[in-house]
Amino acid sequence: DFLCISLVNGFIQLRYNLGDKTVVLQTFQKVHANRTTWHSLKAGRVGNEGYLDLDGINITQKASPGMNALDTRTDFFVGGVSSLNLVNSMAVENEPTGFTGCIREIVINDRELQLTVTDPKGGANIGDCDGTVCGYTVCKNNGTCQVENSGFSCSCPQEWIGSTCEQSVHCSQNRCGSHGLCIPQPTSFSYICVCALGWSGKYCDSKITFFIAKFVGNSYIKHTDPYYGKRDLQYSRISLNFTTNQTEGLIAWMGKGEDEDNDFLAIGLANGSLKVVINLGERLSVPLIHSKHSTCCDEKWHFVTVVQNQTCIKVYLDEELIIFEDIDPHRKYTALNYGGICYFGGFEIGRKVNIVTTGLFQREFTGKIKDVVLFQDSKKIQLMKAEGYNIYNGN
Repeated sequence: DFLCISLVNGFIQLRYNLGDKTVVLQTFQKVHANRTTWHSLKAGRVGNEGYLDLDGINITQKASPGMNALDTRTDFFVGGVSSLNLVNSMAVENEPTGFTGCIREIVINDRELQLTVTDPKGGANIGDCDGTVCGYTVCKNNGTCQVENSGFSCSCPQEWIGSTCEQSVHCSQNRCGSHGLCIPQPTSFSYICVCALGWSGKYCDSKITFFIAKFVGNSYIKHTDPYYGKRDLQYSRISLNFTTNQTEGLIAWMGKGEDEDNDFLAIGLANGSLKVVINLGERLSVPLIHSKHSTCCDEKWHFVTVVQNQTCIKVYLDEELIIFEDIDPHRKYTALNYGGICYFGGFEIGRKVNIVTTGLFQREFTGKIKDVVLFQDSKKIQLMKAEGYNIYNGN
């Protein structure tokens, strides 16, 4: 499989192969060799239907029956590859050559790549395209960069300060301390402190302990499974107790949640019903919803267990089997490669649930969670020792 974007005789070309045939899309307009003009390019695919957009002019390739998942299992290359012999002969129209020009703002599946010296895994023969210390987006939050004898300076918009306009003026005198994160509140000309796990109070200066985690809607816990390398990922299991009075919310997400390639197992609420979604690598996830009766939003404690036996999924609610389904009788993918990462209640600050889950769940969880057990472990997860923010003592 491959997906390749290239410049061919002045036109932008998108080629991809999902395992059965190669699809080719090409822009109508040419890209003229002009070093002062930047072009905006968007390209990709949904299933086996491709799209290509150059400076707002869009082309789509209607889908036809065939494969719909891109399975590459390789590094992502920009501008060239370490060896041209690695390029599939069908990925480009002519002989493969490296790109000459400037590239900036690369966003893959809603995640921007950091084009720095340290962030990529490797590279060669890359220089600074801007040619000045200002570079690109050195000044944050729409600040204006000016070249100075000593380097550069940023002229900041009214509500931002700092050498690179990185700090909100509302947080300039914050008292959140080392255990808090300042979140500006422009409408009230103030700020709030979001506390790291184990701390609470207006300024995150009160140490707390808990066995029951209370989530207030902009909270999350991120647990890293220390036994992930020893797990048999064809037979996964997660169980927990939760209580809430809300009809929507993400309770648990087993998976890295970084891009659409990541496997995941998710538990949450949708329209007052328990919703379980599992993706083992096909990118097509089938939601399993228990809508027989709504018992999840009554402020009572509920016990939920999800068991994955290869492609067979069992869901228990209050020890009653409510879902038993084989999500792929062909057994193409049978392991839950979740990367050893488990989120509870939501994701990191600034990462919205509806965006990360691509609409599978609408918002963060509001309620309480306790007694989380992975696989057949004899001990519960110690949520207090994980990473997180805005978690209260639910005891």
